[in-house]
Amino acid sequence: MSKIIITCAVTGGIHTPTMSEHLPITPDEIASQAIAAAEAGAAILHLHARDPKDGRPTPDPAVFMEFLPRIKQATDAVVNITTGGGLTMTVEERLAAPLKAAPEMCSLNMGSMNFALHPLAEKYSDWKHPWEQPYLAGTKDFIFRNTFGDIERIYKLLGEGHGTKFEHECYDVGHLYNLAHCLDRGWFRPPVFLQLIFGILGGIGADLDNLMFMKRTADKLFGRDYHWSVLAAGRHQMAFCTQAAMLGGNVRVGLEDSLFIGRGKLATSNAEQVAKIRRIVEELGYEIATPDEARATLGLKGGDRVNF
Repeated sequence: MSKIIITCAVTGGIHTPTMSEHLPITPDEIASQAIAAAEAGAAILHLHARDPKDGRPTPDPAVFMEFLPRIKQATDAVVNITTGGGLTMTVEERLAAPLKAAPEMCSLNMGSMNFALHPLAEKYSDWKHPWEQPYLAGTKDFIFRNTFGDIERIYKLLGEGHGTKFEHECYDVGHLYNLAHCLDRGWFRPPVFLQLIFGILGGIGADLDNLMFMKRTADKLFGRDYHWSVLAAGRHQMAFCTQAAMLGGNVRVGLEDSLFIGRGKLATSNAEQVAKIRRIVEELGYEIATPDEARATLGLKGGDRVNF
């Protein structure tokens, strides 16, 4: 029985400071919460950066470098840096920090899509910062760009150029076929690591039948040449992760994906979510993978070959 890899997505670029006082914003908060999540059992830390002045997503490598060395010094967790960045960033901006840091792993969205957060703009009336409401509302008319040309470029710059492997974020079944096409063209080295994502408006819905359909499709397309994980947005987070674990998959939690720990109750930290899914997984009879076990499973280059 394979051990289960827990990924923790620490802050992301979706939620805004108004939504939770526990969302890490500053480099110190991101580092502290990431380290605590690793101590709670996360083998992989998926990281974005935010402007410490107002919490908006930032691609600035200098901000990343305020927390990446601290995390590396304090934990042996795999560092996974976003190439998705924030929804208003260009591909060049999204690549700036990963190219400087050369991490073991990066996220990679496997297709262009509507990435719609505008319903969140209607849920709050008193905003901490003036950028938040327009940022969310603007996604009603926004396409998140991830063309085949972008994917090829990211693979060549990071995969070939720095030995980085990818968390292939698949928001719909078509993204699995996109990845199969990329493999046919020789762009990635199997085994690939799929992150099956449910519940984002514009992607596949948070229906457990869809999880089974995505898994069957991955089996058909990739055979034994893949590993897989699941995340689900908001209230679906823990239910989908539990179902994935029962099927032998890996799991992702974190305040990027959900701000809550239970019905109507905000999570006080990323570590709280990691501890909860770890408890669930272990009560199901599974063991949790260590960072080095995750490295071996996913074929990563090792933490001694990064630039931070």
